[in-house]
Amino acid sequence: MKLTIKQSKALDVLEDNETTELLFGGGAGGGKSALGCYWAIKMCLKFPGIRGLIGRAKFKTLKDTTLKTFFDICRLQGIEKGVHYRITGPNDTENPNSIVFTNRSVIYLRDLFTYPSDPDHDELGSLEISFVFIDEANQITEKAKGVVKSRVRYRLDDFGIMPKILMTCNPAKNWTYRQFYIPNRDNTIPVYRKFIQSLLKDNEFVSKHYGESLLTLDSSSKERLLHGNWEYDDDPSALISFEAITDYFKSAHLNSTGKMYMTIDVARKGKDNTIFRVWDGWICIYRFKIDVSGLDVVVEKARQLQKEFNIPLSRIIADEDGVGGGVVDFLRCKGFVNNSRPLREIVGESYVVPNYANLRSQCGFKMAEMIERRQVGEICRDQSVVDLVSEEMEQIKQKNIDKEGKIAIIGKDVIKTNIGRSPDEWDSIMMRYWFALQPKVFTF
Repeated sequence: MKLTIKQSKALDVLEDNETTELLFGGGAGGGKSALGCYWAIKMCLKFPGIRGLIGRAKFKTLKDTTLKTFFDICRLQGIEKGVHYRITGPNDTENPNSIVFTNRSVIYLRDLFTYPSDPDHDELGSLEISFVFIDEANQITEKAKGVVKSRVRYRLDDFGIMPKILMTCNPAKNWTYRQFYIPNRDNTIPVYRKFIQSLLKDNEFVSKHYGESLLTLDSSSKERLLHGNWEYDDDPSALISFEAITDYFKSAHLNSTGKMYMTIDVARKGKDNTIFRVWDGWICIYRFKIDVSGLDVVVEKARQLQKEFNIPLSRIIADEDGVGGGVVDFLRCKGFVNNSRPLREIVGESYVVPNYANLRSQCGFKMAEMIERRQVGEICRDQSVVDLVSEEMEQIKQKNIDKEGKIAIIGKDVIKTNIGRSPDEWDSIMMRYWFALQPKVFTF
């Protein structure tokens, strides 16, 4: 079996003494699954009696794709089913759904999807394994990856093995982007993590017909899968495009109005962060974050900003859920209740109640439209904040896009699962639109 240069580089990383997490791929046709299967086979044959895990979001997909690649690699290596290894089914009492080698090494085949019935992956709790290969890791949650990694402890000292987890993926705006792509791009990735991008052009062994088929994809998919561009998202439910997010931070074309507003996303129950944004019309001119803190600190900072920017209480709004209710009471400012009914909108010369599920969805959709039309922006020179806001905006998607009923944005819990934190930045941006729903009181 011949390896590509990128695959050989990855194997070197998988055998070093400092890396515990390797993300490989970032595009289609780069030999991702082949590398993972080859490494898993090599580990099992080199160290008799160890236990590995090959996982993917759904077990059926694992069997239909990754496992077939495993058989192909075995064939190339002269490793025969029934001679050197066997496949067990779900009813095997000792090693269900596994690959069992004649030297007693085992590879568990596992479904890593986060099901509502097992959000903490307790089913994996009793496993003790020696290495992990997760194919298409972008399709599982960060928590699932962490749980699996925590199980890598079996017979490591017996063979002098470093605990290793190999993950492959296509570009995705989730924890793989945050933990690997951005730090690798910015040269801030920790020493125990590595990211090796392998694309179609890096794989001289792939069929030319596969490359031709990728060329027929839509522009967004082509950028992601063929060129490995992580900044594109082809999800049809996404409300804000990559280009619009980029332009959000280029607000020179917007005019200041002199009317100042402040939005405050208050940490719920003292958790997460509290984010303040000060607006001059539709331009955010100042942003401030307070880490986990008490009500008194939040109120004091709000009053300070109110005085500094000369903002009337009628143009200050705070998230009223949880601790935010106390902020609203103390400041006597406007309150934003996420799950409250949507507000009336002017259509023609009449007021109508729009078909949104709640106020959060209404303001989220409307603010997304404003961003798409380049009618709102932010002055920000802190790249870390730009990255946070961009990541959250890319998660603003319509819920159940193919179903009829109330129009809604996916829940905060879903976003938190995808990016590992609450969308505090977006909430402080989205709430600005509340004032646009008060036409009898304000002029814009």
